[in-house]
Amino acid sequence: MPEITHDEWLRRAKALEPSGAHHVDGADEPGSGATYAAVSPRDGQLLAQVADGGAAEVDAAVAAARRAFDSGPWPRLAPAERGRVLIRIADLLEERREEMALTISLEMGKPVTDAYAIELRAAISTFRWYGQLADKLADESPHTAPDALALVTREPTGVVGAVVPWNFPLTLAGWKIAPALAAGCTAVLKPSENSPLSALLLGRIATAAGLPPGALNVVAGNGPVAGRALGLHPDVDVLAFTGSTAVGRHFLHYAADSNLKRVWLELGGKSPNIILPDAPDLEQAAATAAWGIFFNQGEMCTAPSRLLVHSSVADQVTEAVVERARALRVGDPLDPATGMGALAGEHHLSRVREHIAAGRDEGARLRHGGGRTLTSTGGTYLEPTVFDRVDPSMRLAREEIFGPVLSVLAFDDLDEAVRLANATEYGLAAGLWTSDLSTAHRVSRALRAGTVWVNCYEEGDLTVPFGGMKQSGNGRDKSAHAIEKYTELKTAWIQL
Repeated sequence: MPEITHDEWLRRAKALEPSGAHHVDGADEPGSGATYAAVSPRDGQLLAQVADGGAAEVDAAVAAARRAFDSGPWPRLAPAERGRVLIRIADLLEERREEMALTISLEMGKPVTDAYAIELRAAISTFRWYGQLADKLADESPHTAPDALALVTREPTGVVGAVVPWNFPLTLAGWKIAPALAAGCTAVLKPSENSPLSALLLGRIATAAGLPPGALNVVAGNGPVAGRALGLHPDVDVLAFTGSTAVGRHFLHYAADSNLKRVWLELGGKSPNIILPDAPDLEQAAATAAWGIFFNQGEMCTAPSRLLVHSSVADQVTEAVVERARALRVGDPLDPATGMGALAGEHHLSRVREHIAAGRDEGARLRHGGGRTLTSTGGTYLEPTVFDRVDPSMRLAREEIFGPVLSVLAFDDLDEAVRLANATEYGLAAGLWTSDLSTAHRVSRALRAGTVWVNCYEEGDLTVPFGGMKQSGNGRDKSAHAIEKYTELKTAWIQL
């Protein structure tokens, strides 16, 4: 990334004037005039007044998306033409990469270097990848009787409602929106009320890239009002959601209470990270374990929050992780030297601290951290936190914390490790460290998780699908498989 100093990021932050208007039918809309304050977790300062969308604003956005799908050009364009627009979105995101990274850092607290190098890289790659895929999706002609011709075509489903969280506001929006648009659908995006500004900017960039009016609409607002209205709307054909399991259940109810729209869910996680004594490099395994739980302030559904370590190396690995935690610099997200920024807000910080208090009360040993820090900044900062001597029955081991809090559990044999790993209602991701090829295959198959990383963590690219099992959700983001969520199969049987 470019070498931008802390002072320069501060100067740009002062000059930033983000718009909080909805983006509907290709234009900014103030909505009813009701607004709410978007406050930065970095320092508690006001970023913008954001339009507070309700049922009326959602109705207008869905109506625009319906018109664009039923009579607009987008679904009727040649796939290659749709692909070119998606690639142009990627190009414009690249051109405005620094502005977008700064917006994300300010609105949700992650280090601006991570926003630039990781989140924007992922978002740009997503739109470009699906743009390149758009004209490479094939229909089918099954072999039938000689006097008939069968055609199976894949058609866009219609209007897609996408509700995304604040932890990766642009990446996760791209994972929903890019394949939906590539398939020929139109969309209404509802970002988290904690991170609306980057999504609203994405809507404007998409329009500037040539996306027809109504093909992508962005409505800001809170979940119980705007999200609920989108989930219940009878003109929404597909609802794609990333967030908590509790809210995912609400969307299933909304679908049942409305038009039985398809609901695709990517929900919570309590991911195990298993380190065996024969790991290729125990220091690297420990370093990756620490990076995985503290990256993005631990605000990741895939965060390896349960570190399962063989008892013969548990002390060695735990001490290495604690040393990494001690060395990690918590600081201003706009300082390039910062390793961990602010948590997403006061409410979320309080919730994470409740879990830390419960860990202490239940008898886990606090090895590092656990306290709020940098209080003079006005921001919501927490020390990286490590517990060991965690029992599987403790809340630390069972509940998703969504913060920089690691629980270390020891095991004595491989069967016990697999039992501990699977002893959760979630099934999003898992890690395994071993030098034995047979163990790698057998344990990967035994783990009930949508993704298993072996001798690494959080690796992959857009060619591979991502999603969960059990109460971590259904369906898959990324890869060509994501197109399946936004298309219908139609059979035409022609008698010859």
